[in-house]
Amino acid sequence: MKHFNPDEKGYYGQYGGAFIPEMLQANIIELQEHYLTIIKDESFIVEYQQLLKDYVGRPTPLFYSNNLSKQYNAKIYLKREDLNHTGAHKINNTIGQILLAKRLNKKRIIAETGAGQHGVATATTCALLGLECTVFMGAVDIERQKPNVERMKMLGAEVVPALSGSQTLKDATNEAIREWINNPKDTHYVIGSVVGPHPYPDMVAKFQSIISEEIAKQLMEKENTDKPDYVIACVGGGSNAMGAFYHFIDNGHTKLIAVEAAGKGVDTEETAASITLGQKGIIHGSMTYLMQTADGQIIEPYSISAGLDYPGIGPAHAYLSDIGKVTVEAVTDEEAIQAAFHLTKTDGIIPALESAHALAILEKVKFNPSDIVVVNVSGRGDKDMLTYSKYFTHEK
Repeated sequence: MKHFNPDEKGYYGQYGGAFIPEMLQANIIELQEHYLTIIKDESFIVEYQQLLKDYVGRPTPLFYSNNLSKQYNAKIYLKREDLNHTGAHKINNTIGQILLAKRLNKKRIIAETGAGQHGVATATTCALLGLECTVFMGAVDIERQKPNVERMKMLGAEVVPALSGSQTLKDATNEAIREWINNPKDTHYVIGSVVGPHPYPDMVAKFQSIISEEIAKQLMEKENTDKPDYVIACVGGGSNAMGAFYHFIDNGHTKLIAVEAAGKGVDTEETAASITLGQKGIIHGSMTYLMQTADGQIIEPYSISAGLDYPGIGPAHAYLSDIGKVTVEAVTDEEAIQAAFHLTKTDGIIPALESAHALAILEKVKFNPSDIVVVNVSGRGDKDMLTYSKYFTHEK
């Protein structure tokens, strides 16, 4: 897995690193020096895997969709991360990071969230393991993801609105970093995606790699192969995609498609297509692609999906795109909405708006009848019902 192991400074090619304020140097160095030792420790592995099985509900099903397979003339499988406890893939990472934080004697957890799924997963794990929890969330996202906000509060977390900038995920991340700077000693910042300073991109990728590990095992049982022809996943920061791609990157066979949010269109000013439109720069502690002006100011992103509404991308994704290991596509709001309603009507599954972007690619790729295609359904759509409900009349 050479492409998923950064060098000793946290770089994937020219992307990654750790660009951090001096106040956080001790925290980041502590993580860099101890995270691999901790997550490879046998007692950690046993506790982590037991919680994934008995608490999260893993392995998640790999569902063969007869209806989609007939429509798209291929073997279409859906990896059902939406069936995890809390409704998304995010809890794979929060359990891992918070178990690690406890071993580092941290007493308090902070996190950022966009769609709210990472916030809910963090609050859930803190409730289970007995740690104080504060979640930062953009004020705009608080309004459009109210069910998740109420869940976080019910779980005992403090939800702090980010009122700067576009009041979305980028700004929530800014506020979380500021809080960490002010309380560096007893606090661990649980980053929800494969972004941020080293070792976060690698650490989150390793916790999410359970997704592709299960896909390979499940396909061996169903298709007598552990190499799908395609794996498709949405990308904002990129954690579910990294988890779904992880074990297939170097097999020389599987085509990997990362789907980012085009918003109103990549040719408009309302988009979050950070790989398609981005340039090399530094955001939230790492060198990667981000949407920025000619003088380096971050361009505010837009997507109907709160979880993809981010101006950057994980550094490993930037690298894999550059070297051609991953194909990047962009899907508009309207295409994602149509894909979501289509899956609901054909298979009785309401996907998260984020996952709907990945599903929309089925309309754009010409498959062969023998192709094994896995779409990662990274979350369920309960949180997006307020948005979906605006389209009910139109859909009827």
